[in-house]
Parts: sequence; structure tokens; C-alpha cells
Amino acid sequence: MLYCARSLHRIFLMAPKPKPHRLHPGTALQSSAKRVRTMSTESSFKDAFGKYAEYLNDLNDKRERVVKASRDVTMNSKKVIFQVHRISKYNKEEVLEKAEKDLAAVTDQYMSRLVKELQGTDFWKLRRAYSPGVQEYVEAATFCKFCQTGTLLNLDEINASLLPLSDPSLEPLQLKILDYLLGLADLTGELMRLAIGRISDGEPEFAERICKFVREIYRELSLIVPHMDDSSDMKTKMDTMLQSMLKIENACFSVHVRGSEYMPLLGSSEPSSFLLGVSDIEL
Repeated sequence: MLYCARSLHRIFLMAPKPKPHRLHPGTALQSSAKRVRTMSTESSFKDAFGKYAEYLNDLNDKRERVVKASRDVTMNSKKVIFQVHRISKYNKEEVLEKAEKDLAAVTDQYMSRLVKELQGTDFWKLRRAYSPGVQEYVEAATFCKFCQTGTLLNLDEINASLLPLSDPSLEPLQLKILDYLLGLADLTGELMRLAIGRISDGEPEFAERICKFVREIYRELSLIVPHMDDSSDMKTKMDTMLQSMLKIENACFSVHVRGSEYMPLLGSSEPSSFLLGVSDIEL
């Protein structure tokens, strides 16, 4: 027993003692550098997200201003359309001159605000905000043009009229083909109302010109719309356009087939019977 205890004691004394753990100076520097890098990374993330937040806030503020400007364009463009509907065979020049001045006021006062908000920016991001106003403006401008000349105002002409409103140093706002076509589809509804009014006012020839014009628009768009990617709105308006065209055709057809009923309305001085199609006979 004594011998074993002494042997164990001797082995314990001869065993190497553990050395105290010391941090290498390089290891401390690496830890400190890692902490610095972590803090700088967090700071850069905060700066980046701060910039993103500022960008989104500015974009939301711009969207609100664009929506307000679009509403103003819509409201005043409707007034131009209402002015054109006051047309008759006795005051055509006067009414269209007033409508042209009103349209110029819409362009200078309200479309200019929209152009200034959107020029030089990624305005396609805000299309949903300004598209309704642009469509109504296209409708009013094309409506005036047709009543004045009997022709269609094309997209290039509209964009050319907006160029003077833009800053030459910035990318100008140019209307997209989809907004133009949507406004053109709405135009056919106003032309239908105008055609019915012209028939009741004794101008069936004008209604026939409108009928041919609407047919051409519908024929051309029916070839384009099926191949459009973003055409859900356009397809809905095509159905409405077809109904408007049919109403104009039915009205013009009624004048031709049952013209004797419309003779007093069309300015004939001869009294006639709408039942017999001949002069009224004395009973």
C-alpha cells in the first residue's frame, strides 16, 4: 500500500503541469476588427433602408399629387365633351370654337401639372394613377377633332401637343398606346349619343358619317385587341363599343326604312302620313 501511494505521488509530480491560457495579440485584434465590421455593416444597412424608405415616401406623395391632377383632368375634359354635345346645325361653329378653347385650357392648366409631375421619372410606375385622366383627355381631344374635321386625332399628334409642356432637359411624358386606345374606345360612346342627337335634329347625313367612322374604328381595333397582352380593360370596352355601333346603325337604318315618319323632323314642307307613306288625305 505504501509503495503504491509513493508511486502515484511520484507520477503526479512528474506529470507536466498545464500552462495558463494566454490570448494571442493577433486574436484580440481580429475580434476587435470583426466587431468594427459588424457595426459598419449594420450602419450601411440602416443607411440603405433609410434611402429606400425616403424613396417610397416620395413616391407615395407623388402618387397622391398625380391622382389629384388626374381627377382635375377628368372633370374638365368631361366639360369639353358636354360642350361639344351642345352642337346643332345652327350653332356648330360657335360651339366648336368654345370647345376648342376649353380643351386648350385643360391642356395648359391641368395636363401641364400632370406632365410636370411625371416628366423625368419612371412614370410607368404611376400609370394606374394617371391613366383615367389621360383616357378622358384623349376622348375629349378626339371628339373635338372629329366634329371639326371628320378625321381621327392620332397618338403622335397628341404627344406632339404635350411636348411644349415638358422641360427640354428632362424626359418628356408621352402617352402610351394602351391609354390612347382605351380613350378611343370611350369616344365611340360619345359618338353614339351625338349621332342620335343629329338624327333628332334633322341631320341624318351627319349621323351616317358617324356610323361609318365608328365602324372603321371597331374594325381596326377588333384586329389589334386579341393580340394585346394587357387587354382585359380593352376587351370589356370592345363589347360596349359594339353596342354603341349597333345603336347607331339601327338609328340610321330606321331613318332609311321608315323615312316618312322622320320627314317633319328632317325639314320637309310636305305633310305626309307615316302609315301610308303618301300625303295625308282628307276624310
